[in-house]
Amino acid sequence: MARGGHPLFARVWARASVTLERGVARHRHELLAGLSGRVIEIGAGNGLGFAHYPEGVTGIVAVEPEGHLRRLAERAAERASVPIEVVDGVAERLPADDRSCDAAVTSLVLCSVPDQGAALAEIVRVLRPGGQLRFFEHVRATSALAYRVQRSLDATVWPVLAGGCHTARDTTAAIEHAGFVTERLTRLRYADTGISFPASPQILGTATRPPTTANPEAATSSP
Repeated sequence: MARGGHPLFARVWARASVTLERGVARHRHELLAGLSGRVIEIGAGNGLGFAHYPEGVTGIVAVEPEGHLRRLAERAAERASVPIEVVDGVAERLPADDRSCDAAVTSLVLCSVPDQGAALAEIVRVLRPGGQLRFFEHVRATSALAYRVQRSLDATVWPVLAGGCHTARDTTAAIEHAGFVTERLTRLRYADTGISFPASPQILGTATRPPTTANPEAATSSP
C-alpha cells in the first residue's frame, strides 16, 4: 500500500478485481457481516467491498493511496447504503485518532504494504480496546515446495508485476504478534475463491484488540 507507487498495476487491478469478485463476493460478505459502529478500511481499492457493509455501520473511513483506485472508490461510496468517506493515506500512518474505530478491515492488502508490522501496529492504535480486525488475505503456502516458489517469486519479479505484493508472508502470525487475539480463522484455496497460486491460499477471519496491549510498536517489520 505504497502511496501512488504502482499506477499501471492499479489500472490492471481495477479491471481484474471485478472478474475475481465472482469468487470473492460471498467471502467479502462474510468478512463484513455483523459489523457495527465506526469502521476504517485499509486499502479500499476501487470500493468493491462497500456494497457488503451492513446497516449497523454508522460510518466508514476508507483509506486508499493510489489516485485512480481512490477515484473509483469515491464513485462506489456514492452508491453505498452506509456513509463512507474515501481518503488518501497509507497503512503505516492511518488518518484516524487513537482508539477512534470500532473495527478495521483489510482485504488483500497486507501482502502489499511495505512494512506489515508497522501497518498492524497502526491498526492497533486506531482501534478501541475490544475492537475487531476483520481480514481476508492471501498468505504463505503450507507446502514446503510451494512456499519456496513463493519466496523465489517475492525476491524477483512478483512484487514488480503485482503492485508490491509479497506472497510468502505469514500474515496470521503477524496479526497475533501485533497483539491481536484471533477468534475465527478459515483457510481458503483456489476452489473457494478463484484466486490462484502464488496468491493462494487465503485466510478469512476475525481478531480482537485486547483491552490492553503492552507495546503495539513492538511489532516487527516484514519484508
